[in-house]
Amino acid sequence: MLLGTFPQLRYEPTAKRIRANLGRTAVVDTLQGCLIWEPRRITPVFAVPEQEMLAGLASPALPGAAVEEHPFALRRGAAPTTLDPTTAFGRHTCAGEELDVVTASATAPRAAFRPEDPDLAGYVVLDFDAFNWLEDDEEIIGHPRDPFHRVDIRASSLDVEIALEGVTLASTNGAQLLYETLLPVRYYIPPSDVQLDLLEESPKRTVCPYKGQASYWSYPDSRQGRNIAWSYDRRFLDTAQIHGLISFFNERLDLRVEGVLQPRPVTPWSRPNGAGAP
Repeated sequence: MLLGTFPQLRYEPTAKRIRANLGRTAVVDTLQGCLIWEPRRITPVFAVPEQEMLAGLASPALPGAAVEEHPFALRRGAAPTTLDPTTAFGRHTCAGEELDVVTASATAPRAAFRPEDPDLAGYVVLDFDAFNWLEDDEEIIGHPRDPFHRVDIRASSLDVEIALEGVTLASTNGAQLLYETLLPVRYYIPPSDVQLDLLEESPKRTVCPYKGQASYWSYPDSRQGRNIAWSYDRRFLDTAQIHGLISFFNERLDLRVEGVLQPRPVTPWSRPNGAGAP
């Protein structure tokens, strides 16, 4: 049912207080916000009442540039029609009007979008990446949290082994299993069960609105080993069970559970330069 709605413009009211700043200047403060998914989008952004904008809206001062799509398939064998979260805000998939957000000290070009939809009359959609955001009094990162998206973590005593090109990179019977809506199971492994001497730290950093900021490791002895493992910081108490643990992209590695080789899932992370850590 959820996948069947992806071709549609979807929205869901939120009871949270939503605030956004451009630099140090407030651009919106509302208790009447909505979450919006444009057609084919998998992650939401905020729509807010135009009358509650604290910044100006103006026709774009500069021509818009072409925005590349990054489609992917949600299931093996399916057509790649869903848009990867790395597809920029400016690739709109419904009718509407692009607008600049203007304050006394700065302009965010084409950072607002007024959709042509009667249910959203009076609302503008805002580019999450253009602003700094708060839900109530807490900073949020990456994108708004989806109320239909769950993250559950369970301890496991299953034997888990991670290998690449015949080299074992991790082996444990003390993993934490992370179950996340629409994503494959992720195996978070204690560092003591990871061959850290075979890995090197990477400068790459990404963010997840549910789990925090991820730092990465690469396996330098393989062309397929770039940014192959990650660990999250400790900013979100919701995911304390995985703090300090390391997970690997099972899309690009050999994962064995109780000695059984698992099929490699197809996700936006199947390609080495895909989205940030799941």
